[in-house]
Amino acid sequence: MKKRFILFFILLLHAFFTQGQVYSILIKGGHVIDPRNNINEVLDVGIFDGKIKKIAKNIDPKEAAQVVDAKGMYVTPGLIDIHGHVFFGTEPDHYLSNGLVALPPDGFTFRVGVTTIVDAGGAGYKSFPEFKKNVISHSRTRVLSLLNIVGEGMRGGNYEQDTSDMNPTLAAEAALKYKEDVVGFKVAHFVGHDWVPVDHAVQAGKLANMPVMVDFGRSTPPLPLADLFLKHLRPGDIFTHTYTLLDGNVRETIVDETTKKVKPFVLEARKKGIVFDVGYGGASFNYSQALPAMKSGFYPATISTDLHTGSMNGSMKDMLSIMSKFYNMGMDLPAVIKASTWTPAQTINRENLGHISENAIADVAIFSMRNGNFGFYDKTGYKMEGKQKLECEMTIMGGKIVYDLNGIARPIYVK
Repeated sequence: MKKRFILFFILLLHAFFTQGQVYSILIKGGHVIDPRNNINEVLDVGIFDGKIKKIAKNIDPKEAAQVVDAKGMYVTPGLIDIHGHVFFGTEPDHYLSNGLVALPPDGFTFRVGVTTIVDAGGAGYKSFPEFKKNVISHSRTRVLSLLNIVGEGMRGGNYEQDTSDMNPTLAAEAALKYKEDVVGFKVAHFVGHDWVPVDHAVQAGKLANMPVMVDFGRSTPPLPLADLFLKHLRPGDIFTHTYTLLDGNVRETIVDETTKKVKPFVLEARKKGIVFDVGYGGASFNYSQALPAMKSGFYPATISTDLHTGSMNGSMKDMLSIMSKFYNMGMDLPAVIKASTWTPAQTINRENLGHISENAIADVAIFSMRNGNFGFYDKTGYKMEGKQKLECEMTIMGGKIVYDLNGIARPIYVK
């Protein structure tokens, strides 16, 4: 009886102190960019119970438990990094599958506005249960998975060359069993002159009705990209590392290095519906490919990091560094935001994410645009100068503030 009275008293106090409060968080005066809803203007955003409750010109701050002063800042959907590596672990010989090269997501997502990250092939159907148990279930970041067509996952070396471990039926069964977490399939690092990995992944994609991401090329001579795009992949499948030029004759480029023109079959592939992803990585972005492509209007459909220990401290850095690179190359800000939010959500068939709509999940990022003299370079040392770059001020995940750089929430903590 005494416990019931105490509970009743606590609820009464809560009702008294929150009387008149309609929103748990009110983002006030920010410039909202939401490509799904064609919003590009200064608006207030009210959040309650983990959802976007209202978007309007002026919402009374007295109705909110916390007010975020976003004046002069950009308010966007939480970023979706469609290509990262977060199946981290303690095994020194496991590369990106429960190994030391992958990274724990929460340390590298919220501080740059990322609320959802897709692990691109770290786990295969054999290792996915361990990935789910150790990483997905314990991360505040929303972690999804592109399941490696190799059953062992991205363990490196001979494991990723074993075509006998590329079973489309077992991969599809695992994807459907864990369909809340798995959003597609991944092919990577295969060096043989053989279409088996791609075709097996596409077969798994057909069985599970999910897309395939392809990290393609490393054979000598390289298999033709035109055949990959027009004969083997389907509309909606993803070509990552779009703007890379690898050393040696191991992978064909999308831009002809002599004429500096995007190859005609690449434009045809885009019309077909192939999704061209940045997948920046440690060695997978060259200005010599990106600049002529951008000049001809061949922009990426999705912007992603290929995050791992080998890329984060090189020229890649993080999502905001890459987004700032493309902004400084001439991609307008709404297009940059779209390639980092709504298009990735559509690509992985998670259309409940990537937008700021009433009743949508309240994943929100707030950015400032810093002015100054900045250098953006690639793996070759080629450097572009820029006057602006994005910086994350706040990240809200599921209606809760998970990162606040400068304490722009008032109060900073709700008692």
